[in-house]
Formats: sequence, structure tokens, C-alpha cells
Amino acid sequence: MSTFDKLQSVRAFMDEHFDEPLSLDELAQYAHLSRYHFIRLFQRHFYETPHQYLTRKRLEQAKYLLANSTLSVTEICFAVGFESLGSFSTLFHKTVGWTPSIYRARVWEQRRFPYKFIPGCFCTMYQLSPPANHPAD
Repeated sequence: MSTFDKLQSVRAFMDEHFDEPLSLDELAQYAHLSRYHFIRLFQRHFYETPHQYLTRKRLEQAKYLLANSTLSVTEICFAVGFESLGSFSTLFHKTVGWTPSIYRARVWEQRRFPYKFIPGCFCTMYQLSPPANHPAD
């Protein structure tokens, strides 16, 4: 098995177990590499560290759950593998630009009133107008 195959195998393992606590040593052992060599090779092949990759996967799943479920922010935080609501909310805000609850509210509002989020100049240029039953802002 090539080194790249080992790294892809670890990445697939991370995809399946992103919601569990995964240690760097455990991941390196899974790839049969030393800890620091594993980090260097992972970053060289995938352009992010294992920690960055895992965090990104967790945040992507959190965004999906916020948009498509009625779970609370706290439940989502723990469901995607974060151990602290405060650090999850801070990281989510730093990465996405909104807190988890504001992100959810915006996504749900955008689904209900999609024309509200299309710039007026774009609507004019492409002659878009909301349906008759759409509330005007």
C-alpha cells in the first residue's frame, strides 16, 4: 500500500468517525506513520493538517444539521464531535461569519423568502419578480 493510499484510508476513516474524539496519535498509528511524519505528509497531499480537515468536516456537518434539522445548537455541537459549546460557537462564528443560531435563522428565512436575498439590480437585470403571494420588504 502506497503512502498516498494510507493517507486516503485515514481520511476515509476520519470521514466515518468525525463525530468521535480522534487523537493525532491514533490517526498516525492507523496510517502506520510517526505522528510528525503523518502531519507533514497529510498536509502535503491534502493541503491542510489532519486537525484542519477534521474541523472543516465537523463544521460542514454542523451547517447541514443547522439548516436541515430541528436539533438544538447544543445537540448539534456534540453530535458533530465538538466537546465544548463555547468553542464550537466561537469557531463557527469565526469560520462562517455568523453564530450557529443566526446561520440557522438566515438559512430558514432564505428558504421562505428567496427573493429577499437577491440583489435588486440582479432582479431588474434579469426581470425577476417575486410571486404574487411573496411578502415585499
